[in-house]
Amino acid sequence: MAPGEGRVDRGQRASIKCQEPCVIWFTGLSGAGKSTLAEALERSLLAAGRHTYLLDGDCLRQGLNRDLGFSEAARQENIRRAGEVAALMLDAGLIVIAAFISPFRTDRDAVRARVPGRFIEVFVDTPLAVCEQRDPKGLYRRARAGLIPDFTGIDSPFEAPQAAELRIDTSQCAVEAAVLQILDYLRSHHAL
Repeated sequence: MAPGEGRVDRGQRASIKCQEPCVIWFTGLSGAGKSTLAEALERSLLAAGRHTYLLDGDCLRQGLNRDLGFSEAARQENIRRAGEVAALMLDAGLIVIAAFISPFRTDRDAVRARVPGRFIEVFVDTPLAVCEQRDPKGLYRRARAGLIPDFTGIDSPFEAPQAAELRIDTSQCAVEAAVLQILDYLRSHHAL
């Protein structure tokens, strides 16, 4: 038997789950609402009987990526690893929901290339002023005080997506409405 011959493939795994696997990648500034939307979307998909997994930047940094700092190179490696995990979960037939600042366009594009035709980018385009006002972890305050160097949106750039499948401003759109918008997109593109 040739290598890989006889192996269970993604299509078989997806078929038994009765769903089309995809990666829904939330990107945006800290405090934009990525995790809140991702968690609400996962709850909604699970209630509909879908097989999902939520990859959250904070959680990965506590385990798999705890050896990484916040330099540009470390941020790139963080997203590369997250993309590889997402690709494995996609291969398992899951709907993968990923919530990462992922500030660099090339890194997001690399994840998209890793899962061709299965990547849905959701740009949580909440204004910086709103994110700073929310500041759930006190990060902006500390960054403005010079205690956190190279903080995305303050002294390190966030490269906005040029062609995200969805754009959501959580200062203008309630969580429930945003989740409905994402679900409508998934249905209209045969991902549900």
